[in-house]
Amino acid sequence: MKKLSMAMVALLWSMAAPAAEFVLKSAEVAPQGTFANAHIFNGFGCSGGNVSPSLSWSGAPAGTQSYAMTVYDPDAPTGSGWWHWVVINIPATATGIAKGAGVVDSKVLPIGSQQVRTDFGQGAYGGPCPPAGDKPHRYIFTLYALKVSKLDVAPDATAALAGFMIHGNMLGKAQFTALYGR
Repeated sequence: MKKLSMAMVALLWSMAAPAAEFVLKSAEVAPQGTFANAHIFNGFGCSGGNVSPSLSWSGAPAGTQSYAMTVYDPDAPTGSGWWHWVVINIPATATGIAKGAGVVDSKVLPIGSQQVRTDFGQGAYGGPCPPAGDKPHRYIFTLYALKVSKLDVAPDATAALAGFMIHGNMLGKAQFTALYGR
């Protein structure tokens, strides 16, 4: 068997297709941008529309069998942050979530998806609503590619339990952060 020359190895390496980058984005919320009033929570002194933004993704890692998506505020004055939205068991064939899909008993989420109870107390989207006068809070949207087709998590499970299951089955993640203050 002949050995390949260094030049031939370099040529073959340069011709290899690059791996796709795992990317998460939203048509309504830009990375490092702020939320429109339509996406702000309606309660706790906030008066927004509480409509979940659309999300889309591409470039999932090989072997992805399902997805999970979270929206988390690490700046909430709770000592443990605040979970705004958790969706698990999103099928591997999905490439997005429609605007407004984050309602209780949603019929718009990809079939098979399950919303987990957030810190608002229900399985649905809860928009930003930091305390008045706080510096703008960070809202981290994270899409996880998972190595299992389904996470066995009860509908009334906490976001922390879902997070434990997500991290134990993660192949990769894509994320962006948006800001909001009042």
